[in-house]
Amino acid sequence: MGTWDTGHFDNDSAADFSGAIDDKPEAEREAVIRNALTDAIEADYLDSDEGAPAVAAAALVASQCPGGEPVTTPYGPDNPLPVLATDLRPLAVKALDAVLGENSELRELWDDAGDKEWAPGIARLREVLVAAAG
Repeated sequence: MGTWDTGHFDNDSAADFSGAIDDKPEAEREAVIRNALTDAIEADYLDSDEGAPAVAAAALVASQCPGGEPVTTPYGPDNPLPVLATDLRPLAVKALDAVLGENSELRELWDDAGDKEWAPGIARLREVLVAAAG
């Protein structure tokens, strides 16, 4: 995983995920997001190349929630997203739980790096999603 910073899109896998969204017609963009979340939830061991897109997908879902922050990074999707289905919110929470879980390479990599910003950033994202999934 090429990591640049602790932001939700600040790595190669998340930037590639954004490109995959942009490559789809607007009507198919939600499916790309849903697939990234589902892949993370269903993984026995969550590889960082699956975990990073799940975080980015969760950030996109959260951006449409009350209290969510807009995705303004140049590494996010360039093309507009449709209004996302609200059933993505609990999926995003589950995906973030997988990313923060014991079987997550992404969490292991950040723990090994001794970073103090990444996990709290994920936790804040999760809080927005939990409140909106209510």
